[in-house]
Amino acid sequence: MPTITEKTAQYLKESFFEMKNVTWPTKAEVKSHTVMVVAISLAVAIFLGLIDYLLAAGLTQLISLLK
Repeated sequence: MPTITEKTAQYLKESFFEMKNVTWPTKAEVKSHTVMVVAISLAVAIFLGLIDYLLAAGLTQLISLLK
């Protein structure tokens, strides 16, 4: 029965071998995807901020009407 050290060594060897088979993205793809993620994140943040502002303003108006 293999020891924990042997199992770990085998796992690391297999992982290293598999990493050679990975198709890594090019620099251009990484840059493009990074820009896309940042742009979408900003758009969602602006949208949620606008919705929050509108709901807060509406609630403030509603409360002032009920006084």
